[in-house]
Amino acid sequence: MVSKKRGEPSPTSLARAERQRVAAEEGARAMADVERKSAAVRTNMERLRALRQAREAEQAIAQAALPPAAKKKRKASAKRTLSPRQAS
Repeated sequence: MVSKKRGEPSPTSLARAERQRVAAEEGARAMADVERKSAAVRTNMERLRALRQAREAEQAIAQAALPPAAKKKRKASAKRTLSPRQAS
């Protein structure tokens, strides 16, 4: 049997180590990208929330400035008469 020297890594283990290193770097880049995108989404949500709240506040002020709406009177409707067919 041929024994390997413990000091020299095999080409297979070198390739595996390189793939693991590349995968770790790509994973770190992907996580940073996800975090950057989620921060942008949160910033946009805060901006939109502020705009919506300002618009709702303006609408509430405008609604409060209007006089209360007068209630509409219902028309007195004539009673319906039933036809002979409907009466039976």
